Amino acid sequence: MYNWQHKEWPEFTYKIDRLHDIAILFAQEFGLVNGLVLGLNEELKQETVIEILISEAIKTSEIEGEYMSREDVMSSIKNNLGIMPAVIVKDKRASGIAKLMLEVNQDMNQHLNLEKILSWHKILMDYDPKVNAGEWRKGTEPMQVVSGAYGREVVHYEAPPSENVPAEIENFMNWYHDSEFPVKDHISKALLKSAIAHLYFESIHPFEDGNGRIGRLLAEFTLSQGLKSSALLSMSKTIEQDKNKYYDQLKLAQSSLDITDWVNYFAQLILDAQKDAKELIQFTLRKARFFDQYGKQLNERQLKAIQRMLENGINGFEGGMTAKKYIDITKTSKATATRDLQELHKWGVFIQEGAGRSVKYKLVL
Repeated sequence: MYNWQHKEWPEFTYKIDRLHDIAILFAQEFGLVNGLVLGLNEELKQETVIEILISEAIKTSEIEGEYMSREDVMSSIKNNLGIMPAVIVKDKRASGIAKLMLEVNQDMNQHLNLEKILSWHKILMDYDPKVNAGEWRKGTEPMQVVSGAYGREVVHYEAPPSENVPAEIENFMNWYHDSEFPVKDHISKALLKSAIAHLYFESIHPFEDGNGRIGRLLAEFTLSQGLKSSALLSMSKTIEQDKNKYYDQLKLAQSSLDITDWVNYFAQLILDAQKDAKELIQFTLRKARFFDQYGKQLNERQLKAIQRMLENGINGFEGGMTAKKYIDITKTSKATATRDLQELHKWGVFIQEGAGRSVKYKLVL
């Protein structure tokens, strides 16, 4: 049986023994992140928010098997913010998910209703003529979550029939606005409500496509409303690091109304995502200090190459910087590239690894 087939549906049950401990750790990380953000100027704050939005857009799409370029997503977000000359982005998927990220981020303090969720779906899926964007699913075919090759598919979950969706989603909204939770502090409540909101929404699976992406954004939206402050984190980035565990936990939770394991898993997921966001903000601060120290002595070529390396964020520039990459980025000669790289090494900007033709450089922040 699936959860919605139980006669008590949607009366979820859970124990909160571990939740309080996770909430204490999250409160500490949340406080550290807010303290770091207060120390950023407006330009760095905007850079941090954009970086988190880019990460969430890319990773929530990758979870669903859709891969898009970081440059397209970044350009789409900046286009929508009007902070750079407009760039034509050909990938309509990137434009849709980028616009949706900004829309949800700006909606954080607004009342959640069915029209808002439908408008999110319209933004996300408007590029695909095969999907009824901004509409609940219809038809008599069962909505199933499957994996495996054609003819050997494994059904992981089957959602309620399409004819039940309007009533199910209405019940979801009533739960969202009227439910009471057996916790006293607002941090525990925010974590608990976010976990249940995501599971509940995914169990209804109200759209033809895009349920996972909308559901994860809904979880972040719910968390921010519970915290009464925009949550600077990317749940999808953390989920994507162990996607199989996410699906295993979701499948387990959708087979029962006892969701204790799911609540603990999802609360820990949010905590891990907050820690990751803290590292990103610290990385942003290190970048700012780096340019304060070296900005004036870097030539135009060196500056361009280093900025390109930093675009990869915390994960760094894959394979390090080599003379060939430097030439490709700066469009300069081999002799000039070698001189520039040696100069950066001499100043302590780069650490050299290897020798001869295999030499490469890593940036020191």
